[in-house]
Amino acid sequence: MSVESVEAFLKQARKDIEILTFGDTSTVAKAAEALGVTHGEIAKSLLFKVKDDFVMILMAGDKRLDNRKFKDLFKAKAKMPEAKEVVEVTGHPVGGVCPFGLQQSIPIYLDYSLQSYIHVFPAAGAPNTAIKLNIDDLFELTQGQWVDLIQSEIA
Repeated sequence: MSVESVEAFLKQARKDIEILTFGDTSTVAKAAEALGVTHGEIAKSLLFKVKDDFVMILMAGDKRLDNRKFKDLFKAKAKMPEAKEVVEVTGHPVGGVCPFGLQQSIPIYLDYSLQSYIHVFPAAGAPNTAIKLNIDDLFELTQGQWVDLIQSEIA
């Protein structure tokens, strides 16, 4: 059902984007290997509970969230919801979470780290799916807000 909600979302958005299916793309490493791309090109979708609300952050798969930046932006500590809550809020299972075809409307934030790539590969509603998007399409489809939430690289 989750993949079908992504298909319906893409159809409604008038985007002819193929949902790619693999054995297992539930982690950044598995997805990158299956797709033949770098870890950074995997757009990982992270759902967080902020007080009584939820937000989704997409970032390059090789980056880590900076908890201080998160707290400064959202005025709350980053808290991961339980798997059951993830499914209730997104309609997608852990490993297949993506910003498309969501069960509930939630704010989407896109980390600037994704802008390092021409194409990125978010999941598509199941732990064995992904779609290939250019950055402009990702921005348009998510109606996301660009933010800086990754840990700084130490030289």
